[in-house]
Amino acid sequence: MKKFDNFISNLNILSKAQNEDLTNEFIISGIIDKFFIQFELGWKVLKELLRYEGKSIALTGSPREIIKAAYSIYDFLDEDIWLSMLKSRSDMTHIYNGEAARNLVQIIIESYIPAFISLKEHIMEKYENVLEAI
Repeated sequence: MKKFDNFISNLNILSKAQNEDLTNEFIISGIIDKFFIQFELGWKVLKELLRYEGKSIALTGSPREIIKAAYSIYDFLDEDIWLSMLKSRSDMTHIYNGEAARNLVQIIIESYIPAFISLKEHIMEKYENVLEAI
């Protein structure tokens, strides 16, 4: 699945965030931008998997609807974290001060990246034989 390949590729870069200079505003901005892309890829991967599983919500669902539907199917998905990601993604367009951006980066590193890694691992395990066909 091309979206999943892109998800993994972007995650490989985002996962290095904790090793960067988190006092540098340019780095902080880059981490937030990478998170935005990663979240978009994540919920779209979930949408494709729901479509594969025959769930009609995948045809028209919003990110929130897709996350909620995926949570009802995949026990490895932490709904609270994914809904928090959705809120962060929406809120980040309104982050105008450095302190808020630094706080978001800490959440990305401590909560969101581990959730993305968990999703990757569980998808690879559950769909290893069909990923190319999806």
